[in-house]
Amino acid sequence: MLTTYELRWFYPGTIPENIQFWFEQHCLVQSSQPQEPREDLYLYSPECEFLGIKLRQEQLEVKWRQAELGVMSFGEIVEGKVEKWSKWECHDATGESFQAQQIANNPIWVSVQKVRYFQAYEVLDDFSLQAVCENKSINNGCHIELTHLTIHENSWWSLAFEAFGDDARILENLQTTTNWVFSSYWERRLLAVDSYAYPAWLARVIG
Repeated sequence: MLTTYELRWFYPGTIPENIQFWFEQHCLVQSSQPQEPREDLYLYSPECEFLGIKLRQEQLEVKWRQAELGVMSFGEIVEGKVEKWSKWECHDATGESFQAQQIANNPIWVSVQKVRYFQAYEVLDDFSLQAVCENKSINNGCHIELTHLTIHENSWWSLAFEAFGDDARILENLQTTTNWVFSSYWERRLLAVDSYAYPAWLARVIG
């Protein structure tokens, strides 16, 4: 089980050019190229915003919201809702389970196409940040994502932070990373009303 403190925003349309430029210049350390497009299949559960279930690359992921931690502000133009989540990942080494074709054409599973810009940061003991590659194993850190989403042929985009680590430090890991990231951010306002997790986003898009 992995525990994360998360902060996300969702907006309709494609990623604004000024926000993508800011993210590439101030958040990404190496290549500015996005990762390969991928498809995630979400189990749509109306009126159940505390549970997220998705299938991706023959792996089933279950997320449970443990707590809503309220609204945090970062500077004058950014505010968002922080949530605590637990995540379990299930993988079948035989390849017999968790196949996308098993749920093809089932309307309660929703396809979301994603193109991600991603950067991982390690939060050091003195609470300074160090950019690391995605696959490096670190004890305390935070992932930052800028993602283009396509659902039902409609475009959306999302900015997200996922902090993890020692239980006593996860919130500080999130605060350290967001405070540093948003110190260079002077683009459109990011509001708490647009801040929620994927289950809540699906309810707004589909419901």
